[in-house]
Amino acid sequence: MQPDTHYATSGEVQIAYQVIGTGPLDLVLVPGYISNLDHAWEEPSLVHLISRLSSFSRLILFKARHGSLRPARQPADAGRANGRRARCYGRSRK
Repeated sequence: MQPDTHYATSGEVQIAYQVIGTGPLDLVLVPGYISNLDHAWEEPSLVHLISRLSSFSRLILFKARHGSLRPARQPADAGRANGRRARCYGRSRK
């Protein structure tokens, strides 16, 4: 099942991320240059990888700044440097 897409803010930049799994280990997966978090769930081999990784971790899928998944109001080139520092851990562990 596809998780909700959330956005972390760093300055004026919003970065898309999804969190899957509840394991004791935090694992961040940054897809390649051409990717889309929402469309990734249509690729069976990627869904299998995500399922395996999230079986033992809290997997955070992170959309790199140069991608196309961003809120409509955000310019494509806004704050690239800040994107690397954005906090993608929107939910703290309980």
